Amino acid sequence: MSKVRNSDIRSELRPSAQLLKLTYTAASETAFEKFDRQCIKKYRGKWKSRNTVAEEKAIVRSDGSILRILVVRCEDGEEENATGLLWLHDGGYAYGVPEQESLLVDMFCGDGSCVAVLPDYTKSIEAPYPAALEDCYSVLLWMKNNAEELGINPDQIFVGGSGSGGGLTAALCLRARDMKDVHIAFQMPIEPMLDDRMESESAKDNNAPVWDSRKNRAAWDLYLRDMKEEIPVYAAPGRETDLRGMPPACSIVGDLEPVKDETVLYFARMKKEDVPVSLRVYHGCFHAFEVTAVNSNVALNAQRYLLDSFRYAQKRYFAHNEELPDPVESMESVENAEVPEAEEEEKDE
Repeated sequence: MSKVRNSDIRSELRPSAQLLKLTYTAASETAFEKFDRQCIKKYRGKWKSRNTVAEEKAIVRSDGSILRILVVRCEDGEEENATGLLWLHDGGYAYGVPEQESLLVDMFCGDGSCVAVLPDYTKSIEAPYPAALEDCYSVLLWMKNNAEELGINPDQIFVGGSGSGGGLTAALCLRARDMKDVHIAFQMPIEPMLDDRMESESAKDNNAPVWDSRKNRAAWDLYLRDMKEEIPVYAAPGRETDLRGMPPACSIVGDLEPVKDETVLYFARMKKEDVPVSLRVYHGCFHAFEVTAVNSNVALNAQRYLLDSFRYAQKRYFAHNEELPDPVESMESVENAEVPEAEEEEKDE
């Protein structure tokens, strides 16, 4: 992909694109720090939701420091043995807070079938890899060990997030597969940052709104700034070629964003290893369109697709079951999305 022109952007998204190009300008450590301060001021301590409530808790790290987390539940209560969802916020590994993720988390938890845990993980402006991964993995283990208190089914722990949260999702699934100390039933790495090498066509000279090649490069450099040896796959999951044993996965990605090609390739590799995958590529869409242009037809389409896929996974995927329930026939189209070409959104949306 070369430069993204205004005409390449889906027509209903162009007004949002113009505004977002002015808002999301961060492309350096100083700029990321400034944007993080803005995120904290705007979102921290403010859970904006119609259906869920967020309780702030603290987990003590191994060094004695405190890791802040949010536990999100349906306002009207939840079912027994609810799905446990570890949800990781976006922000290029560099900025952001869990409260900014309220739209999708509210969607997944609003019917009472899911309890979500959102960590305020260490960002790269504070410390590089592996700080964020260590935080998130600690919370994953905490969820497993405190499943009864949380009211979740320990055999149905899901992990998801978008952007850097999607990259951390993939990294956690790789580490859990290799360590074998927790079993993840389903993953949702949305528009994930997976590959620091940025060698794919979509990652080169990309100037799309919200997240482009400059921001992507600056974010990777900051996240990996102390790496002097070969980059491990837990830092950049796109480097992993053996994806056997990964949990079932679902994602969306816009065809204008830098991470499009690496997302498609990653899902293709999982599909090759017989991992159940579902991926939808949205034409004329930039990063995070589903939450930044929230009322557009295409965003609503993507939200429905993610929710349908999530509900399908809740019915089918349990990490420790020897035998899976029968497939849900009505959801066959979600399960059988083609990769690497990927399922595309309906043209009339």
